[in-house]
Amino acid sequence: MKKLKFCCTAVLVLLGAIGVSMAQGGTAQPSSGEQRMEDRISREVRHELVMLPQLTIFDSLRYKVNGNTVTLMGEVRNAVLKDSAQSVVKKIEGVEKVDNQIDVLPASSGDDRIRLAVANALFSQNSPLFRYSLGALPPIHIIVKNGRVTLEGVVDNEADKNLAFVRANGVPGVFGVTNNLVVQKP
Repeated sequence: MKKLKFCCTAVLVLLGAIGVSMAQGGTAQPSSGEQRMEDRISREVRHELVMLPQLTIFDSLRYKVNGNTVTLMGEVRNAVLKDSAQSVVKKIEGVEKVDNQIDVLPASSGDDRIRLAVANALFSQNSPLFRYSLGALPPIHIIVKNGRVTLEGVVDNEADKNLAFVRANGVPGVFGVTNNLVVQKP
């Protein structure tokens, strides 16, 4: 008897929710074919970009899919990576155009020194951020251009985001730090 009451209540709640949705003009329609294609292209672009052997924590690649056009953005240390990213994305089925807006960072021994020093400050074994250094492509990326550091990627909580900023800002020779780290939603 209790099960029957529960089932009846559940059905009434479900019907009420559907009624409210219909009254508000919302209908549950499946994604259009174009949206499914964009989603597939987006997944494949991400996969191809993270599989690039030249991609390191000192590079940042982003992309945007609009129909059959993929726009590549970000900053990389060498032109080979920029060209490789464009090449692998062009080969994805359904991609007709690639707009390559990736910036190649200027070659600088000073910036190279800062990259290594910031990586050491963030990921040394005694650092609480060490866990972010594990894996083939760690979630924190360190972009250095003319002595200015930008932190990109994802962290678990606000404390890790703030700690990364403080440690990067404490590296000698750094002119400024932009913290673009995003706190991952649980």
